[in-house]
Amino acid sequence: MAAPHDAVEVIARKRDGGVLSDSMIDWVVAAYTRGEVADEQMAALAMAILLRGMSRAEISRWTAAMIASGERMDFSSLSRPTADKHSTGGVGDKITLPLAPLVAACGVAVPQLSGRGLGHTGGTLDKLEAIPGWRADLTNDEMLRQLEHVGAVICAAGTGLAPADKKLYALRDVTGTVEAIPLIASSIMSKKIAEGTGALVLDVKVGSGAFMKDLASARELAETMVALGTDAGVRTVALLTDMATPLGRTAGNALEVRESVEVLAGGGPQDVVELTIALAREMLTAAGRGDVDPADKLADGSAMDVWRTMIAAQGGDPDAPLPTATETHVVRAPAGGVVTRVDAMAVGLAAWRLGAGRATQGEPVQAGAGVELHARPGETVAEGAPLLTLHTDEPERFARALAALDGGIDVDPAGAYAASGVVIERIAAD
Repeated sequence: MAAPHDAVEVIARKRDGGVLSDSMIDWVVAAYTRGEVADEQMAALAMAILLRGMSRAEISRWTAAMIASGERMDFSSLSRPTADKHSTGGVGDKITLPLAPLVAACGVAVPQLSGRGLGHTGGTLDKLEAIPGWRADLTNDEMLRQLEHVGAVICAAGTGLAPADKKLYALRDVTGTVEAIPLIASSIMSKKIAEGTGALVLDVKVGSGAFMKDLASARELAETMVALGTDAGVRTVALLTDMATPLGRTAGNALEVRESVEVLAGGGPQDVVELTIALAREMLTAAGRGDVDPADKLADGSAMDVWRTMIAAQGGDPDAPLPTATETHVVRAPAGGVVTRVDAMAVGLAAWRLGAGRATQGEPVQAGAGVELHARPGETVAEGAPLLTLHTDEPERFARALAALDGGIDVDPAGAYAASGVVIERIAAD
C-alpha cells in the first residue's frame, strides 16, 4: 500500500510557511520512528520548524504522534492522586531530590521520571547515583509498587515511552535545532503525558544558566507546554524561576545530594527551600490536596522519612558516606565587599569541566566533582576570603574550570545589591 505522504512534500510545506495537516504529522513521526524517513530529511524538517514555527494545533498533534509511538503508563490503580514536576534544567538544580519525598509525605504520589546531565546542566539520576547502591532503572511493576507503598519514585524513563522523541532529540542535538520551542515543548510533554501523571508542574528556568536566556522565550515555552498538557487532559501549571545564579551553594552530584539532605533535615539554603515549597504547593493544589501545607511536613521530619525509605527501596544506603573528590582548589575574593553576581553559566561550565557532567551521552561522571559556593549574591566577603571551592579527582582539570569562572563573579566594595525571589511568574491555563 502506498504511503499517504512523502518526506519532501512535508518538508516543503513547512519550509514555505504552511501548516502541516494531522495526516502529515502522524505519518512523518511514525515513518521516522520506523526508519522510513532518513535523518537528513527529519533534520531539514526540524530546521524548517525552527525557522517557521508551528501553530498550537500542530504542536498538539505532533506531541500526540510522539506519544503514540510508544506505550502509556497508567497509575489509576494507586490509592492516592499523582503529580509530577519537570525542570527545563539549570545549575545546582537539585530540587527534585527534596521535592519528591516532600509531596509524597503530603499524600500525593510522585512518579518522577528523570534524566542525566548533558553539558553544563546537571542530571537528577547522576546526583542520586552518588549514593552507594542506588539504582535508576526500574520496571513498570517495580515503579507502581514503590509508588503505592512509599509514595515517591525517582527513576529513569523506560525505552517504551515516546521512542520517537528519543530518536528526534539525538538528531536535534547535532543539527542546531535544539532551540526550536515547538520541538522543546513536544519533547518534554510527550514523555510527561505518556508517563500518565494526573497533574504536572513545570519549572521553566530563565537566565544565563538556563536554555531560555530571556523572559519572553521562557514565557513562550511555558505557555506552549501548559497548553499541551491542558489539551491532553493533564492539569498543568508552570513557574518561571530564576537561573541567573546557581540554586543553593553547590553544583555537582554528591555535593548536591548532601545539600538536599540538609533541606530535608530542616536547613539548607533559603532559595532551595523556597523553590521546593513553592513547587510542592503547586503540585498539591493541582492534585486536589491544596489543604496540606508542605512546610509542616518539611519541619516535622515526615519528608525525611519518605526520602530514606525511597532511597532504600531502590537499593541505596541513606546512611552511607557520600563520595568526596580527592583534590580541591579554593578561589578567594580579590577585594572585600558585597557579592553582587555569581553567574550560573560560569559555575555550571566549571562544574562540568571538573568532571561533574558529560559532553556526550554515556560518558562517566565523577560523583565528588563540582563547585561549592561560600558566598552568594547579597553576602559580604573580606579580601582573601573563600568565594568558591572546586572539587575534582583530576587536578589537571582546575585550569579549565578556573577559565570558565573568569569574570563570572562580581564583588562590589560599595555594597550595592537588590535581592529578588526565585519565582518570577506563574503561568496556568486560560
